[in-house]
Amino acid sequence: MRVLLVAHHQRAEAAALAQVAASWLRERGHEAWMTADDASALAIVDLEGPAEPATADLVVSLGGDGTMLRSVQMLAGAPVPLLGVNVGLLGYLTEVEPPALTAALERFVAGPDAERGDWEIDVRMMLDVVVDRTGSGRQERFMALNEGVLEKQEAGHTVRLLVRIDGEPFTSYAADGFIVATPTGSTAYSFSARGPVVSPRHRALLLTPVSPHMLFDRSLVLDPDETVQVEVIGHRPVALSVDGQRAASLAEGDTVTVSASAASARFVRFGKRRFHQILKTKFGLSDR
Repeated sequence: MRVLLVAHHQRAEAAALAQVAASWLRERGHEAWMTADDASALAIVDLEGPAEPATADLVVSLGGDGTMLRSVQMLAGAPVPLLGVNVGLLGYLTEVEPPALTAALERFVAGPDAERGDWEIDVRMMLDVVVDRTGSGRQERFMALNEGVLEKQEAGHTVRLLVRIDGEPFTSYAADGFIVATPTGSTAYSFSARGPVVSPRHRALLLTPVSPHMLFDRSLVLDPDETVQVEVIGHRPVALSVDGQRAASLAEGDTVTVSASAASARFVRFGKRRFHQILKTKFGLSDR
């Protein structure tokens, strides 16, 4: 089996776990490696490998949800299972705690067994995000697990954005920004902008304005077959971020089209995963 290890660059525990995982795998005849960037950042040169992430049979993410998002971006839609090891605070996306790392690898290597319920794949919807530059005919393409966000670049000013749904104008927003999220992303930036919390079992597009300067300030939940286009209609520059990473700077007339992707993120889960219980723990909710 070929296993790509992705680790948080600023957490010593993540680097140590990468070495533990690599040793465990290699002792059993499996291949383990890191990308050159990760191996260099963590000073683990013996783990550097030339293979592309998409050639892996499994990706092990050692960090928090941010490292999970980076792992998803590295796969670029390739159908490779991803196992998240939580190094840090409680995460929505990670699956096991550090002491369970080698046991989790052993269970994965043994293969899924419906009777034992060893593991299953949790399939998550992703987004295709396409930027069209006005008058250039040039496109830039991105994929997102959580969200695509258009937001202001200048403090103290709003931006103006025209939103179309399936090609028909919906309305223009004067706001600090605008979020198009997946159900997985409903507990990320969209949540802080007072968007709805949606079970990740759903497939939907969530549209949430950020601090809108208008009477209509509600989120919309769309069918996954619907397409959203956001056009910059004001003169102020707009930043596009994808899963928290700056992707592009947009000018008047530029558009961003967001739709459900044909690709999915695939997370390894051990036993039944109840999203509402994770939400309850995250926010310290009581039983009654």
